[in-house]
Amino acid sequence: MSGGKVLVTGATGFLGGHLVDGALHQGHRVRALVRPGRDTARLRALPGVELVTGDLTDTDSLHRAAEGCATVLHSAARVVDHGSRAAFERTNVRGTRLLMAAARAAGAHRFVFVSSPSALMGVRDGDRLGIAEDAPYPHRFFNHYCATKAAAEREVLAADTAGFTTVALRPRGIWGPRDTSGFLPTLVAAMRAGRLPDLSGGKRVLVSLCHVDNAVDACLRAAVAPAARVGGRAYFVADREVTDLWDFLARVAALLGCDPPGPKVPLPAGRALAATVETLWRLRPGPARTGPPMSRYMMALLTRSTTYDTTAAHRDLGYEAPRTQTEALRDLPTWFPPSDRPRGAAGFDAVRTDRGDTPR
Repeated sequence: MSGGKVLVTGATGFLGGHLVDGALHQGHRVRALVRPGRDTARLRALPGVELVTGDLTDTDSLHRAAEGCATVLHSAARVVDHGSRAAFERTNVRGTRLLMAAARAAGAHRFVFVSSPSALMGVRDGDRLGIAEDAPYPHRFFNHYCATKAAAEREVLAADTAGFTTVALRPRGIWGPRDTSGFLPTLVAAMRAGRLPDLSGGKRVLVSLCHVDNAVDACLRAAVAPAARVGGRAYFVADREVTDLWDFLARVAALLGCDPPGPKVPLPAGRALAATVETLWRLRPGPARTGPPMSRYMMALLTRSTTYDTTAAHRDLGYEAPRTQTEALRDLPTWFPPSDRPRGAAGFDAVRTDRGDTPR
């Protein structure tokens, strides 16, 4: 990443903010694209960070942001499980296309796109273990988010040329400090309120998660890896550990002194309830300002065993997942403020996915 600034999109968000920190730690100058009205106090306090106000739909702001930047770390996206196809297309597909055009025009030579394993998530997928990069895109995507992340990823990889190297990373379930609205704080809030049932159906749900430090490490490695090796390729990125999801949540609850998920809900009942809640939410009159309290997408993420093979990232990027779950969990209580909420009856109403907090 030598020879110019690093442009980071989504810099006021969870992963984007950590990407800024990681690039600064390596001695790079950083330009951050920030949307109007976002809290930029933390970024403004960081030496070596320049802010450009704009968004992925504003071509002029993208050209201002890309000017003089040799590398782009693109983490901004519409990451929710509700909304029109047009809204997802506008941000995830067209926004990425416009950003790439601005980067090429500015002379950038590396474009790192933060994609998602959801780009391979189909409607009828069951448990899938050890998925590698040769897995095909599904014929029917689970939702608009999945479909548009796949479409954007395809455009990014197809744009790889001599002098403009593109690479996509697919981290799953990013977690770590400074996350205020992602999957883990959302589920922690539900457990603290006593409103997160055990949706596992009594089976082990094995998943890949990705600590934010590991995601940042992979992005920074992708920014400097040999173009001939990584150009036009996508890579899964995850923690070293395969995680038993509901056991993991019970461990988190114990560390934070709150009740673990419960009671157990049979899988058919949980899936039927999620479908009913989502359908009723869509039938509500008026514009939707928030997402449904439970969705089929969130239910699938919480009940399908899905793990990813990171062999290719190890081989081509030298990725080793520097942060272990044991190390990260040791510091977990410092990430969450003490809760004064009383423990209550179980239910679904605290499990929300409407603030851009759906796991990638």
